[in-house]
Amino acid sequence: MNINLKTIKNLDKQNMYNSIKELFLQCNQVFKDLENIKIPSNYKNIKNIVVSGMGGSGLGAHIIKSIFKNELKFPVEIMNSYHLPAYIDKNTLLIISSYSGSTEETVSAFSEGKKRGAKMFIIASGGKLKKIAEKQNIPFYIFDPKYNSCNEPRMGLGYSIFSQLLLLRKIGIISVKDAEIKQIINNIDDFSEKFSVRAKNNSALKISKKIEKKIPIIIASEFLTGNAHAFSNQINENAKNFSKWFRIPEICHHLLEGLPNPKVNNKNLFFIFFNSKLYDKRNQIRYKITQKVLKKNKINFIEYNLISKTKFLQSFEMLILGSYASFYLAMLNNINPSPIPFVDFFKEELGKYSDVK
Repeated sequence: MNINLKTIKNLDKQNMYNSIKELFLQCNQVFKDLENIKIPSNYKNIKNIVVSGMGGSGLGAHIIKSIFKNELKFPVEIMNSYHLPAYIDKNTLLIISSYSGSTEETVSAFSEGKKRGAKMFIIASGGKLKKIAEKQNIPFYIFDPKYNSCNEPRMGLGYSIFSQLLLLRKIGIISVKDAEIKQIINNIDDFSEKFSVRAKNNSALKISKKIEKKIPIIIASEFLTGNAHAFSNQINENAKNFSKWFRIPEICHHLLEGLPNPKVNNKNLFFIFFNSKLYDKRNQIRYKITQKVLKKNKINFIEYNLISKTKFLQSFEMLILGSYASFYLAMLNNINPSPIPFVDFFKEELGKYSDVK
């Protein structure tokens, strides 16, 4: 299939393509909004950070944790569950992230965190959590998702990433200068042009064609592992295409031995390596050797080398490339990328058990 604006117009009924282009507007909106939000001074007195978020609402935390892993002085854990670990108490910063504001697992986690006296901050577009925050006087950021045309949480990552980034900056957990944030926002639009459907030598489009009718295996390391998670999720939801992600060096200790079987692996699997000169040099060597192992097993792959100068910029470069590539794969699969029929079906079925607590 030839992907062009006509193809996109015919298939992309909720205008996800525009949501991808709006990422820099999402980030800029949050940057302006968070200036006026006050955080209690005692929020600086913490010993750990926990983020509760499901699906697309949890992706921002994975990206932030990966980028700032070497700067974070506190343990950071991301919870995708109804219940919280026992160590959460008054010394915990509990970030409650739900795009809709009504995700039942996240609302449950809020209730547990409230009982334990955790220092909480709510991020949502409305729903139950907005009402709770206003009623109980919990610090919050309720955003207007006006720059997410398709209104799908996985495409509103600017709200998730930047709200958590700026929250952690406000309480002194991470250090990011305004100039760096503005550089990110400005460069996002440049990245978007680079991977848009009209661009020449389009790596996002090239990757989507390579993984068509394949099971994409996303490989990244260090500060880009959160992006690998996000890319895999977007392939699952946008392209309705099974995908999995792994990190180097971890896979070098087990996954390589799983490549020979089943024998259809060389027909079904396609590896996408995201390499960076900012990785540890030993990890960069591992990429080369891992690819040799793939060749021995006759499994195809492609490598994308991040070109931006900083970890933060490379993270957004990969985020935008992944967003476009998953979208183009949806076009190649001849489907509208926004609807999530099986997730919706699951929620409807789960609703039949509302009496089970």
